[in-house]
Amino acid sequence: MRSALLLALLIAFTAGFTSIIPSHAVYAQEEADIPPLPRPRPDRSATPQDAGTPAASTAATEAISAFADIPQPVTLSAVITEGGAPIQDGLIWRVFESEPTPEGEMALVTKAETGPANIELRPGEYVLHVSYGRAQLSEPLSVVPGQNRKDVILDAGALRLNSEVTGEVPISPAMLSFDIFTEGSEANRSLIAENVSANEIVTLNAGTYHIVSHFGSINAVVRADLRVEAGQLTDATLYHHASEVALKLVSEEGGEAIADVEWTIKTADGTTVFTERSAFPSTVLAEGEYLVLAKMGDQVYNRDLEVKPGPLRQVEVLTAAF
Repeated sequence: MRSALLLALLIAFTAGFTSIIPSHAVYAQEEADIPPLPRPRPDRSATPQDAGTPAASTAATEAISAFADIPQPVTLSAVITEGGAPIQDGLIWRVFESEPTPEGEMALVTKAETGPANIELRPGEYVLHVSYGRAQLSEPLSVVPGQNRKDVILDAGALRLNSEVTGEVPISPAMLSFDIFTEGSEANRSLIAENVSANEIVTLNAGTYHIVSHFGSINAVVRADLRVEAGQLTDATLYHHASEVALKLVSEEGGEAIADVEWTIKTADGTTVFTERSAFPSTVLAEGEYLVLAKMGDQVYNRDLEVKPGPLRQVEVLTAAF
C-alpha cells in the first residue's frame, strides 16, 4: 500500500515537470544551426585515375564530334552592287585556312571558278577570297553544321581606256598599252594591271586609280588619275603630245629609201632612245628636239628633228648632208 502511494506520487511529479517546460524551447531547438557535416571519405576500393587521362567519351559526345568533322554544304554568291543580280560567270572563289602556316602563308582549302558556287567545308573558321576581273574581296567565312550561305558585295565598276594625239588625231590600238596602278604617291602605288589593250574593259573595285598610257615603246607617255564608280562603266581618253615618224635615207628629196642603214635617234641631251637597222624604220617620239643619225658603211649622215603632236610624219635624211 505504501509502495503504491509512492509510485503514484512519482508519476504525478513527473507529469507536472513536463508541463512546465516552456514551448519556446522546442522552437529554439528547431532553428539551431546544423553543425557542418564531415567530408566524405574517398572510396578506398576505387581504382585511382591517372592525372591527365580524359574521361571516357560518351556515345553522345562521340556522335557530336563525328558530325562536326563532316563537310557541310556552303553556297557562295556575289553581286556587283547591293541589291544587284548575282554574277553568273567569271568569278573565282578561293577558301583559305584562317590561321597562317609557320611560313606565314594562308593554306588554300578549295577553289571554284563559276558564278554562284556550291562547295563543302568542315565546320570552322575560314577566309573567303573572290575575284571578278581585277575586282576582288576578302571576307571571313564561318561554317556551322547544316546549310551555309555567304553573299558578298564586290562594289565594283569597269574602266575602258583609249588614247589620241592632241588635236583628236586617232592612234592605232595596236600602238597603245595601259598600266593601272592604285592611287597615291609614286613610291606607294601598286600595279593592278599591266599592258592593258585599248578599248579593253577592265573590272575594278570602286575607287581612284593612276593610269599610264604608252604610245609606242619609247618615251610617249601620259598619266592621269581616274575614278571608277560602282556599277558603272567609265570611258576615258588620254591625249598624247607625240607623233609617229617614219625614217628613210635618200640621195635626193623624195627619192627611194637606201637599204641596209643603221639608224640612231638621240635626245637633245645625248641620250639614245632608238636604234634599228632597216631601210624604212618607224617609231613614236614624244614632243621635243632630237638628232637623227643614219650610218651607211663608214659614212654617217644626220639631221635635226623637231617632233610636234600630229599624224604620221615622213622624215628624210639626205646623203648630201653630213
